[in-house]
Amino acid sequence: MKSNLKIQEGVPLADLTTLKIGGKARLFVRAESEEQVLEAFNFSDENEIPLFILGGGSNVLISDAGFDGLVLQIGLQGIAAKENIITAQAGEDWDEFVNFCVGQTLAGIECLSGIPGFVGAVPVQNVGAYGQEVSETITKVRVFDRKSKQVLELGNADCKFAYRSSIFNTTDKNRFIVLAVEFNLIADGKPKIDYKDLKEFFAGKRPNLQRAREAVLQIRRAKSMVIDENDVNSRSAGSFFKNPIVEAEKLKDLPENAPNFKVDENLVKIPAAWLIENAGFKKGYKKNRAGISSNHSLALINRGGASAEEIIALKDEIQLKVKTKFKIELVPEPVFVGFS
Repeated sequence: MKSNLKIQEGVPLADLTTLKIGGKARLFVRAESEEQVLEAFNFSDENEIPLFILGGGSNVLISDAGFDGLVLQIGLQGIAAKENIITAQAGEDWDEFVNFCVGQTLAGIECLSGIPGFVGAVPVQNVGAYGQEVSETITKVRVFDRKSKQVLELGNADCKFAYRSSIFNTTDKNRFIVLAVEFNLIADGKPKIDYKDLKEFFAGKRPNLQRAREAVLQIRRAKSMVIDENDVNSRSAGSFFKNPIVEAEKLKDLPENAPNFKVDENLVKIPAAWLIENAGFKKGYKKNRAGISSNHSLALINRGGASAEEIIALKDEIQLKVKTKFKIELVPEPVFVGFS
């Protein structure tokens, strides 16, 4: 079957990212079928051209030099529903998919409303927010295995989900291309109101799924964590740093008021936002054309015309001061593309 694959040259990448930063792709193609994904992979493989998989551009920082290879944007579309089992193609907009599921009164991902990007990205990071993670509802991930050159289906256990991680960004990074994701949701289920912000918002009331989604969106907008062309604070890659998970004994080296959350008998999670603010960085901090959001201390923003190098310089400054003061290493969440 003819795929009509159209490979373009010198395509600017900045506008394909939420940070609005980055140079050009030497080659670029948008695949709208599995056949096109495979053909694009074969093209890069046979010509020994580096390949980068781009989704909605919400969790990447692309270098000012761009990417000297083939950027393959996943544009597969479609949602299939069989009762409470929902399969979404990797190129579907994530928030629109959440809205669809909430509209079908299917519970399990309502707290993940407003997160930018495509469906194909969510299993990679085990995306989570407001007390939910996608690993709680993902049953299968359909992938193209670049190693065996086969299309496979990986079960939940195969993905080895953990906090903000999976095999897709750890042990088998760059091996799989996500094609579709299957979710097992709860028909006529109740929303999950476990997170502090949501508990305070509803003050003991029990909302339905739609009201819970609206609340999440309202809370995220207040933090500029919903993409808004008129809000410079939303020109970000979302939370730029992961919340560090450290040995519990590390708490001895932190102030008594340092917030922490028990992970298990030996580990605790420290909010990265607290570490950043207490290392001397306030919301609205500026460094040339980069900065920290005025509404969310975890979001590094493009204040207007910022370069990737300016974002990196701010990242480095924050990491250094946090490590110097608290002896804790902050790990970035975004994928860095095109850097040597």
